[in-house]
Amino acid sequence: MIVKLTKTLFFYFLKYTKLSRLQWHDLRDVKPVSRSFGIERGKPIDRFYIEKFLGANKHLIKGKVLEVGETRYIKQFGTGVESADVLHVEKRMNATLVADLTKLDTLPQNKFDCFIATQVLNFIFDFQKAIEGSYYLLRPGGVMLATVACISRISPYDVVRWGHFWGFYPQGIERAFKNVFGEANVTVQVYGNSLSAICFIKGIAVEELKVEELDYLDADYPVSISIIARKPSV
Repeated sequence: MIVKLTKTLFFYFLKYTKLSRLQWHDLRDVKPVSRSFGIERGKPIDRFYIEKFLGANKHLIKGKVLEVGETRYIKQFGTGVESADVLHVEKRMNATLVADLTKLDTLPQNKFDCFIATQVLNFIFDFQKAIEGSYYLLRPGGVMLATVACISRISPYDVVRWGHFWGFYPQGIERAFKNVFGEANVTVQVYGNSLSAICFIKGIAVEELKVEELDYLDADYPVSISIIARKPSV
């Protein structure tokens, strides 16, 4: 009932604003429905998968927790959080740790119980070094919760700031993490299907699809990839 009401209100919102209700023949248009990942239409599709992953693993978001850019997901999913820190490569008002994941001499060692890095590695050229930096800042037994994009459009916002370098596939990102964290300490999962991939590229929002359409998994068409990487206990 709540889901049905939410969708009804959403479509009324589209009707009475400048945003148009999606017509499925729009998929044949060479131009996207949105150039902002659908954010002006609702929730971007990759965020649905990111939040599904973090929600399923919220029991790991505890103790001293670090998140890249903000504390959005610490606040949304954290359980038993002792401290919440924000990592950014540049000085920002909310950044409690200004550091570069690719440079160990800028990072604290063995400090955090949990490190949340969603859609970060796509925008770091030396992503393998960034994984090593993530390992370095975790305490023994600490866990990294990461997501990366597979099928996606380019992000102009990131291109002009620090670069958009990579689109990852499951085998590649799994090997990259296992090279650092160890073979037995990494779990990789994929999310998406051909419909959600097309819709994400076109800028169609979560609210314009059915939950079962988003939840359906076809591993040949991954939109998002999640990684749980645990630093071995001493």
